[in-house]
Amino acid sequence: MENWFRLADHEDFFSRRCIWVNGPVIIGAGPSGLATAACLREQGVPFVVLERAECIASLWQKRTYDRLKLHLPKQFCQLPKLPFPEDFPEYPTKKQFIDYLELYAKRFEINPRFNECVQSARYDETSGLWRVKTAEAEYICRWLVVATGENAECVTPDIEGLAEFGGEVMHACEYKSGEKFKGKKVLVVGCGNSGMEVSLDLCNHNASPSMVCRSSVHVLPREILGKSTFELAVLLMKWLPLWLVDKLLLICAWLVLGNIEKYGLKRPATGPLEYKNTMGKTPVLDIGALEKIRSGDIKVVPGIKRFSRGQVELDNGQKLDIDSVVLATGYRSNVPSWLQEGEFFSKNGFPKAPFPNGWKGNSGLYAVGFTRRGLSGASSDAMRIAQDIGQAWKEETKQKKQTTACHRRCISQF
Repeated sequence: MENWFRLADHEDFFSRRCIWVNGPVIIGAGPSGLATAACLREQGVPFVVLERAECIASLWQKRTYDRLKLHLPKQFCQLPKLPFPEDFPEYPTKKQFIDYLELYAKRFEINPRFNECVQSARYDETSGLWRVKTAEAEYICRWLVVATGENAECVTPDIEGLAEFGGEVMHACEYKSGEKFKGKKVLVVGCGNSGMEVSLDLCNHNASPSMVCRSSVHVLPREILGKSTFELAVLLMKWLPLWLVDKLLLICAWLVLGNIEKYGLKRPATGPLEYKNTMGKTPVLDIGALEKIRSGDIKVVPGIKRFSRGQVELDNGQKLDIDSVVLATGYRSNVPSWLQEGEFFSKNGFPKAPFPNGWKGNSGLYAVGFTRRGLSGASSDAMRIAQDIGQAWKEETKQKKQTTACHRRCISQF
């Protein structure tokens, strides 16, 4: 899979070993990276997967709460070439999904190089190769696949007075269960899927959550008449324009959930699918939080003005005594911090080209898992990338074999 050699062109000559990869380097061993690796394996293309953590799917294994389940039916979340086990429920649990990913890696013989945090990656115009540096080595390759995903780093907002608050403050990626918060007043900052589920979990453990809803949010039922809302939307999109599907989804949501605005949850002016496509914000699929909001067990509050010792002041002047804060304030891409490239990726760490054209850049650069369309989008990217690299790799391999055969014939004539 690889050959070893040294490049004496920098100070790294004595500090880093240089590794030639006869195929692509995939950065990230989450679902996106695993899917790409599996598809490349099927193509017969060698590869190396670099992962900064010591396990696959570290976000799922280390930065998710215990009660988490897949929000979409399993058929929309399976990776290429291997469906979920038949005995899995329609919405697999966190543990079941991790077990599936472990099985997936084993089935396709994907063995990432763990604890390899990429410090930089740049395209060398002179050699026509990518140079990927970690603390211990420099990987040289023809193709580079960025699979670090949309949620590589948590977003922690700078809120006035938070440092003086005094109570426990954590990001949702550190939250595991509401058990330790029993009897406490907890402020959950954010009303997306994570904020809703954390608030619901706190309720179920007899805590008193207040959820900050600063901006507008679409809340949809997870199922409509026993059918997955997402599956229904996919079906309707085959026959109807997006704006009409949005209208139908909002009508169904109003019939099932009622008017959510009277509880402090304001809907965006644009429909849920258009809002997702333009703003990248996923609609909340309700799994019980709305019932707790109706009953008053979860209090919806406006934006935060400032924190003080054991207290928060809201934009409307109201002051709340609180014990703890959970920041369900989302995640971001970390690509700009290490990828030295400005044409394909924008400053926010996402490909500049919109879906479905954001998977391929120039000079052998690819991106997987940045579609804002979940696991199904990552799977689609992975198959395209593997096919594209596979075709080029086979052509180059064929040319090398022909050149070698020609050399041998020439030598045999002497």
